[in-house]
Amino acid sequence: MDNHQKDHWENIYTTKQPREVSWTQDVPSISLELIRNAGISKDAKIIDVGGGDSKLVDFLLNEGYTNISVLDISEAAILRAKERLGNDAQKVNWIVTDILNFSPSVKYDLWHDRAAFHFQTKPENIEKYLEIVKTSVNGIVIVGTFSVDGPKKCSGLEIKQYDKNLLQETFKRKGFACLECKRENHVTPMQGIQNFIFCRFLKQ
Repeated sequence: MDNHQKDHWENIYTTKQPREVSWTQDVPSISLELIRNAGISKDAKIIDVGGGDSKLVDFLLNEGYTNISVLDISEAAILRAKERLGNDAQKVNWIVTDILNFSPSVKYDLWHDRAAFHFQTKPENIEKYLEIVKTSVNGIVIVGTFSVDGPKKCSGLEIKQYDKNLLQETFKRKGFACLECKRENHVTPMQGIQNFIFCRFLKQ
């Protein structure tokens, strides 16, 4: 595990509230739309990578999904999400690890990531991430990244921007066919605008 990365995110989640970080969403509408479009069953194995204290898990539970995992490098982020969910936290499989060290024992039907992929800036780390996805997923992959019109950094860290074609080609190399893409102007709690590109893929 990259201890520098882990320390960075533990510090963020122990010193800042959700309204103080740019990625907070009251309603993760694009993610929910793409998950619904996937047409998976309510007991499908879903993982939210880099989920932190995102409210996506809240909405998925409310919609009746019963097999949800949330992965994040930050234990503080996971604890915050657990506290928010209360008793419902017991319905979720919580995983604290760096995504590049993730070696799941199950195959997921749907992989969602709005937070981790664009932090992979080195070619070898991008390749490692893609290999983990390839071996971990039997169905759908939904990835949201900063677009070429979005920020060049997030939380002080470098990120890699994508447009629709680059994101499609990147996952196509690993056997994932693109089903749809959407752009989103995410309004931050500080009322800034961050442009994202989301694509939904199917493993071939």
